[in-house]
Amino acid sequence: MTKAAALPLLPALNGSWRNTLSTLLYQRQALTIFLLLLPPLLWFGVVYVGSLLTLLSQSIFTFDEMAMTVTTEITAANFASLLSPANYDIVLRTLGMAVAVTLGTVAIGFPVAYYMAHYAGPREKGFFFVGVMLPMWASYIVKAYAWTVLLAQGGMIYWVVKQLGLLPVLEAVLRLPVIGGDTLATSNLGRFLVLTYIWLPFMILPIQAAIERVPANLLLASADLGASPFKTFTTVLWPLAFPGVVAGSIFTFSLTLGDYIIPQLVGPSGLYIGNMVYTLQGTIGNIPMAAAFTCVPIVLITLYLALARRLGAFNAL
Repeated sequence: MTKAAALPLLPALNGSWRNTLSTLLYQRQALTIFLLLLPPLLWFGVVYVGSLLTLLSQSIFTFDEMAMTVTTEITAANFASLLSPANYDIVLRTLGMAVAVTLGTVAIGFPVAYYMAHYAGPREKGFFFVGVMLPMWASYIVKAYAWTVLLAQGGMIYWVVKQLGLLPVLEAVLRLPVIGGDTLATSNLGRFLVLTYIWLPFMILPIQAAIERVPANLLLASADLGASPFKTFTTVLWPLAFPGVVAGSIFTFSLTLGDYIIPQLVGPSGLYIGNMVYTLQGTIGNIPMAAAFTCVPIVLITLYLALARRLGAFNAL
């Protein structure tokens, strides 16, 4: 066969190769799905899970405080030290704030989500969506530093409270134990306000999606049968929208649990888990103890996700 005669066969061979490959992938859908998922699974398995397991594996190593180095001597002392009063207080402080922020976002987010789902028109709903998402378009660091200015004693919040004549009430609240402080910027109340503001969109959107799935005729039927609005809420709306609440709480709880920037900028002195991990690893170099502290939120979030799954929260995401 001459060279000129062989050239027309090349497109045919190429087309035959493509047809064979497409037929193979069409007939074996499992192979197609595997090839599509292979790149992201490799990224997730090697980069994310691999780096996490590498960090956690160092939690059983020993940190030589004299030489400031990590040795491969196996020990359980890092996990035992988590039960010391100082470290136990850090865990409880972080967990308490995560629970408080979750409850706060539910209290604020549920009415907003309900109005968006049942009363807002198309244009108004678009306005609410932009309003909810708008804070997420700004830098996290910029928002955190902006709140330090707002909460300062000469800031906007103090000015508004003073104009309303509520400054004595605010000062009385700041004198309360646990939640109070010298000023809003150095109180747990101020820290709670900032964290609630930062994570509120993650609560509103899942609740709004869950409420939209509730048929409106169920609420009308409850009212027609003589149920009060409160009874309709507790027996019809809340149980059906509760998976959305749990879905939103997954974000607010886990994000608050791992936050270390806001606790460093706003609120009283006292480390959180994220601050402790940053200090141990970045300042002291005690990676084994930092890895042991990292296990705490992992365990808490795993237990919380298991509970959320049983409550049907993943269906509302």
